[in-house]
Parts: sequence; structure tokens; C-alpha cells
Amino acid sequence: MEKQTDLGERIVEFAVRIVKVVGSMPNTLVGRRIGDQFLRRGLSTGANFEEAQAAESRADFAHKLQIALKEARESNYWLRVVSRSGTVRAARLESLIQESRQLVAMLSKAVARARGVAKGPKPQATSG
Repeated sequence: MEKQTDLGERIVEFAVRIVKVVGSMPNTLVGRRIGDQFLRRGLSTGANFEEAQAAESRADFAHKLQIALKEARESNYWLRVVSRSGTVRAARLESLIQESRQLVAMLSKAVARARGVAKGPKPQATSG
């Protein structure tokens, strides 16, 4: 499950970058509200991915990956809002937005693959 470990590490790094971006957002009503939502979704992506690694069945694995995917999609939404609103300089967010898109694509593929073999054996846990 080397690929999943790599994905897990990318998700951790994505969360770390979100923490830094949210930490730099202005302490205004808008900055706090958006920052809170963005931080929750960005961190939840990784938490759900990690939960998937300890899934009780293939179906549970697919379900937890699906939740991670939904959170990643919402993180992408908040990134675009932060960028377009000028809350954080758009140039600072370009590579993070690109990484967000790549993570969504990777998680989408992982969900499809997990659902395709949902009746197979329980997935192996990986550290990440």
C-alpha cells in the first residue's frame, strides 16, 4: 500500500499548509469564519483518510475514503473563496489550490477503486 502511504503523507502536508494559511488570515469576522470552516475541512480530510486505514471492512474503507473526498472538495472550495476574496494573496495560494485539485483527483480514484472491490478482503492498514 505504498501509494496510500504517499497519499497519506501528501494529505498531512496539505493540512500543515492549511494551518499556516489560516494562521496568517486577518483577525476579522470574515477571516475567523472562513478560517474556521477552512481549517475544519482541511484537517478533516486527513483524519478521515487515517480512519479509512483502520476500516473494519472494504465497504467501511470505501465509505471513509468518500468522506475524506467530500472534505477535500470542500477544502478546495474554501481555498478558492480565500483566494478570490483577497483574504490571503492569491499568489500565495496557487500551489495549494493545485495540490487540492490533485488530492481530490487521487481520492476520487481511490474511492472508485475501493468501491469496485467492496466485496473483497479487508484493506491492509498503513502508517502515514
